[in-house]
Formats: sequence, structure tokens, C-alpha cells
Amino acid sequence: THRIFRSSKCSLFLSITIMTTGSVLLAPSPVGQTYDLMYYLKGAAAGGICCSITHGALCPVDVVKTRVQLDSVKYNKGLIGGFRQIVAEEGAGALATGLGATAAGYFVQGWFKFGGVEYFKIQAVQSMGEEKAWESKTAIYLASAAMAETIADIFLCPLEAVRIRSVSDPEFCDGLADGFGKMFKAEGIGGFYAGLAPILAKQVPYTMAKFAVQGKASEAMYDSMGKTPADLSSGMNLSVSLASGVIAGVASAIISHPADTLLSKVNKKGAGGEGSMVKRLGTIAKEVGFVNLCTVGLVPRCIMIGTLTAGQFGIFDTVMNALGASKFHFHNPNE
Repeated sequence: THRIFRSSKCSLFLSITIMTTGSVLLAPSPVGQTYDLMYYLKGAAAGGICCSITHGALCPVDVVKTRVQLDSVKYNKGLIGGFRQIVAEEGAGALATGLGATAAGYFVQGWFKFGGVEYFKIQAVQSMGEEKAWESKTAIYLASAAMAETIADIFLCPLEAVRIRSVSDPEFCDGLADGFGKMFKAEGIGGFYAGLAPILAKQVPYTMAKFAVQGKASEAMYDSMGKTPADLSSGMNLSVSLASGVIAGVASAIISHPADTLLSKVNKKGAGGEGSMVKRLGTIAKEVGFVNLCTVGLVPRCIMIGTLTAGQFGIFDTVMNALGASKFHFHNPNE
């Protein structure tokens, strides 16, 4: 009960913060300046909102996935079985473990990730010119996503460390602030960044695949209809975002799953023994085995990430429209 209450307070604070900045973000950009600072702020806010909502909503699935990765011997009954086992042993409240850290962490991460991707790809187009950018759009997606995600993960890592510790040990803390205090006291600032290497190894390829595949999938869908985003209603564009998001989510989940398993394990107290981070990660990988790194917990993660990614792109587009921003799309200047 205390965990749910504290997580709810953190989520409420996040909601109030979003609401108080809403009036600023609704301000229109100056005439003739479509992609200015205000556009990037709107993109960042939409990214923060979509990531916080989707990751927060899927927190119970993430709790089960993390438990399976941390102790596959105990939690060996699949996704539904994992839900039942955790509820039976710890109560329904255990499924909300780490909700505060999840909502706050992924708002920050989404702010820099989606806002950063919009910034970097638009800057690339303006630097290269529309024709060359059109020919290189996949490379632009990949590079923009890699740069944006790297920046975002520096901010996400401490919150993710607290979340994983609280999921692996439900008695570790009562809420986000308590978890931060206990981790800092026990391990210092280094404890928050113990998982930075694996989180980069997981998130950077994941985000590169996510944006590149979603871009390709949505482009194929528009081409199959013989339409551009400007030709379709907001409802149809939303449908394209959701469908392409599912495809992108499953692809990126498979690509990043081994690093996700390592990240879950390295944040468990004592995992990998003593020594440097590289040595600890190597020890964990050796103990788990390559096949298990790639497959344990993969099905629930594909379900989670496929749903989550579709939701993110759908909410992002919806929020951008609500804020009066026209989302950037690559287009062929010769058509």
C-alpha cells in the first residue's frame, strides 16, 4: 500500500508539472519559423508525456519481465504465470513496484529522446539539403536516434538503477526518494551508473531500430495508399503511427534483449562478483549463456515493447497535434 501511495504521489507531481508548462507549450511559433525552439520544446514535451504514460501503464509487465530475467528458475511459468505468482506471494501492490521511478525516469528520457531525434534529424536536413537528406533518411534516423538516446540515458540511468533494485528487492525502499537516498548512502554516485554501459548497449540499438524501422514501415504504408501524411486525416495518420509502432517495437525488442537482460542482472546486489563493470558483465554473460541472454523473457518483452512503442508514437503524434505543432516528415523534393 505504501509503495502504491508513494508512486501515486510521484506520478501526481509529474502530472502537475506537465500541466503547469502546458500554457507555455501551447504558444504558437513566430510566423515563418516552423522548426524553432518552441517546436523542439513541444516535441520534447510530447516525448516525455508519451514515454511516461506508456512505461508507467506497462509497469506490471515490466515487473514480471524483470523478475523472470533475475530469477528464471523461480519465475518459469511465463507472463501470466508470473503475474499470478507475484500476486499470490506478495499481493497485487507488488506489480506497481518502481512505478514512481518508471514514470519520472521515462518522462526525462522521453523528453531528450523524442526531442533530440526531432532536433538532430531536422538539423541534418537543413545542413544537407532536402534531396540528399531524402536519399540518406535511414542514416539520418539512425544517427539522430543514437545521439539523442545517449544523452537521454545519462539522465535515465540513476532512475532505472533505483527501479531495478526495488523490483529485485521489494523491501529495498518505499518510493523513489527513499530509494535514491539508500543507494547513494550504500554505493555513492557510482551505484547509480553501474548499469550505464549495458543501458547504452540496450537503449541505443533499441532506439536506432525503433525510429528507423518505424520510419520505413510508415513510409511503406503511405506509399501503399499512394498518399502523404498531409493528404490524410489525423485519424488515419494515427492509425499509421500505431501500426508502424508495433512493427518497430517488436524489431527493436529482439535486437536489444541481450543487453536488457544484462542490465537487469547487473543492478541486482552482488551480481557478477567483484571487479570492473566490464569484468562483472562478462561474468554474468558467461553464467547466463548466450542463448538465455537472447531468449529468457523475450516473449513478454516483445509484447510489452510492441504495445509500448505503438502507444508512444500514437501519443506523441496526438500531443504534437494538440500543441499545434506539425510533425516533421521526410519528403521527396522531386515529387
